[in-house]
Amino acid sequence: MNKDNVILIGMPGAGKSTVGVVLAKKLGYAFVDSDLVIQSREGRLLHEIISERGVEGFWTVEENVNASIDEHRTVIATGGSAVYGGRAMEHFKQTGVVVYLKLSCDAIAERLGDLNERGVTLREGQGLNELYAERVPLYEKYADFIVDCEELSIREIVEQISIKVI
Repeated sequence: MNKDNVILIGMPGAGKSTVGVVLAKKLGYAFVDSDLVIQSREGRLLHEIISERGVEGFWTVEENVNASIDEHRTVIATGGSAVYGGRAMEHFKQTGVVVYLKLSCDAIAERLGDLNERGVTLREGQGLNELYAERVPLYEKYADFIVDCEELSIREIVEQISIKVI
């Protein structure tokens, strides 16, 4: 199995899709946004899937879709909750380099706006701080390396990733 993909993980709003497009152009790779693949396969927006199936139901859909992504020489931007799908994350680790785009909780809060509109999976009564604390250990667990994006431009983030994967 080839390990020729770059998989971007991190909180919603961390810049996975934006960085992914620019990185793909720089590397000459294709680009896939796994959230868009989910929406396409399900025929609904993320927040509609969450409303219909609940948070755990959405995670099941997300894990199944992510585990089935079979790309080569592709930058894959995952949804922020992709790390809840162990089978999918193991698949990603076998097929590529997993990069955690790290950003502080304050920076994420600034970027996000309405969490429900973004399709962010929050459990009942869970806020952004709790979600952040829950997910960071998972991002760190699956990451092959971490890019601290706090003070970096898109170009600088892309450069850091390129140096490690080329």
